Amino acid sequence: MITLYSYPQLFGLEDNNPYGLKVFAFLTMNGLPFEHRHVLDTSAAPRGQLPYLDDDGDIIGDSDAIIAHLKHRYGLQLDDAFSAKQQTIDLLLRRTLDDLYWVMSYSRWRDDRFWPSFRDALLAQHPELTVGVLDHARLYNFERYRYQGIGRYEPEAAYARGLADLRAISHLLGEGPFIFGAEPSSTDAGLYGFIASIYFYDIDTPLKRYVVTQENLVNHCRAMRERMHNAR
Repeated sequence: MITLYSYPQLFGLEDNNPYGLKVFAFLTMNGLPFEHRHVLDTSAAPRGQLPYLDDDGDIIGDSDAIIAHLKHRYGLQLDDAFSAKQQTIDLLLRRTLDDLYWVMSYSRWRDDRFWPSFRDALLAQHPELTVGVLDHARLYNFERYRYQGIGRYEPEAAYARGLADLRAISHLLGEGPFIFGAEPSSTDAGLYGFIASIYFYDIDTPLKRYVVTQENLVNHCRAMRERMHNAR
């Protein structure tokens, strides 16, 4: 039995973290049965990070490692036809999304303009949370941002970095509907995890303002959402 441990839902999405949503999308689009457990305590997770997978006792952390494990164990062939160039694009896109993650997180936890909306949405969705718990988590994230580097940026400089990532992704996607043509791959699961976590959030950050103007990014989100609903 596959069990996915990830953060709780928010704004109608199955995970409020793009990496967990990426794994959820991959599992669902491949029709793999799994139990989804939403947690906040990361102490049992490899490296103290969510998401992680328990696959009949095999514990795997890191979204890329999880997907690699699932492809190997269950003989999933959706990426088998990748050319060397497509493999390179897949890697570079995943690294770009890693960079975008920090700006997305910064916009929610660090920017005083958007923090209240994010905090209030969490409190409304998850009444077990308290303002004190979230304030503590916010201070913890401030430290993460400082050590990573994004916390040393002024807000507009931070968003300029994220917007450059989004422009590159939009140009790469082109007319789509998916990264490599008419059928989705694991690359699309990763892209969905991030873009959906911007597009479906009811928080008007500079990142969302850009995404809603890019028809191809919006269409990709909707196409992936439809694929997942049809696979359930």
